[in-house]
Amino acid sequence: MDHFDLVDGELHAEQVSLTALAAEVGTPVYIYSTATLTRHYTVLREALDAHPSVLGDSLIAYAVKANSNLSVLATLARLGCGADTVSEGEIRRALKAGIPADRIIFSGVGKTDAELAFALQAGVRQINVESVPELDRLAAIAAGLGVVADIAIRVNPKIGAGGHAKITTGGEGDKFGVPADEALDLYARAAASPHLNPVGLGCHIGSQITDLTPLEGAFGLLRKLTETLRQQGLPVTRIDLGGGLGVPYVGGAVTASPADYAAMTARVLDGLDVEAAFEPGRLLAANAGILLARVIQVTERADGRRFLVLDAAMNDLLRPAMYDAFHEVKPVAPREGEPVAYDIVGPVCETGDTFARGRLLPPIQAGDLVVFTGAGAYGATMSSEYNSRPLVPEVLVDGERWAVVRARPSYDEMLARETTADWL
Repeated sequence: MDHFDLVDGELHAEQVSLTALAAEVGTPVYIYSTATLTRHYTVLREALDAHPSVLGDSLIAYAVKANSNLSVLATLARLGCGADTVSEGEIRRALKAGIPADRIIFSGVGKTDAELAFALQAGVRQINVESVPELDRLAAIAAGLGVVADIAIRVNPKIGAGGHAKITTGGEGDKFGVPADEALDLYARAAASPHLNPVGLGCHIGSQITDLTPLEGAFGLLRKLTETLRQQGLPVTRIDLGGGLGVPYVGGAVTASPADYAAMTARVLDGLDVEAAFEPGRLLAANAGILLARVIQVTERADGRRFLVLDAAMNDLLRPAMYDAFHEVKPVAPREGEPVAYDIVGPVCETGDTFARGRLLPPIQAGDLVVFTGAGAYGATMSSEYNSRPLVPEVLVDGERWAVVRARPSYDEMLARETTADWL
């Protein structure tokens, strides 16, 4: 399970006991594996490098939104990873973690003027422009700063894909990017501006994609647009292919491996002579992290239903409530006995705070520890203090050593962030 394995009948994160971590840090707590982050990045890098003439110089720009913890970013930065960012805050995180500005891409459909100005002053690699108004605002901001902005035009290929409608981003009705015909006009418009330097095209059609067919269609469209722009005398030197390749949240393997993905991309881009960028998030981080929780109680009803009530809630791991997402749940120290069906819930006061229904698990008792696997992406980054519950802490493990890389705030610290109106 990606460096989360049973050792003497008890789950460990690499060489660290989860039981010991729970005693030291408390629960719930996110735990990330350095070894898994490293392995996932290396597998993708090697898959791309297997096609040196097409993808050898490609940039892996990790999607910071998946897991923005500074120690996670610093771990990837040391491997040579860049960053895909969607806010000034994410740019600042990437820079603080040691990712060079020239390896940072700034994406997003609603960048503010202040964010665009910050990105230009920071010297990011490129800004992915998604609309005519954004292009015009960026040109004006660049003029005011006396700089020339390197940009890519994000294309909406009318090809949507992903594990859920809410994470499908390339469909005709989605808010992202511009249609293909408009992209050509927008590129030419940018080329005519003394303050904009169009360097490429990009797309991102969704997340948790397990079939390469829609990706191949979108990449093929970018190739055709690149060839058309070059025929018009406009240079195109980069292609931003986004992210979205899925991960196995439960058993087995996804349909498409990084090797299959790289081979398809190389085939589509062969001979185009562009520098490709990839923006994986979930692919690198999801299975590098778990959420460790403790059972508060087991509630049994007269109809035979059993509720496994945890100290983790939807505010700690939102994906099941928001996307009906599946996360495998495992006991840290499995007990012997026939599997039992549990509805797994948290303490938040709404029915949406349900992680799973009828999930078969070994017998579990109050006080036992359980983990949610595949929680390294879109877990801690989407957490909140709903119900005035403290933000869940984060721990990074590296072999036998570990460190708290985001502490759980105390109630006093939570309350101190707010002030009372002076008339109260």
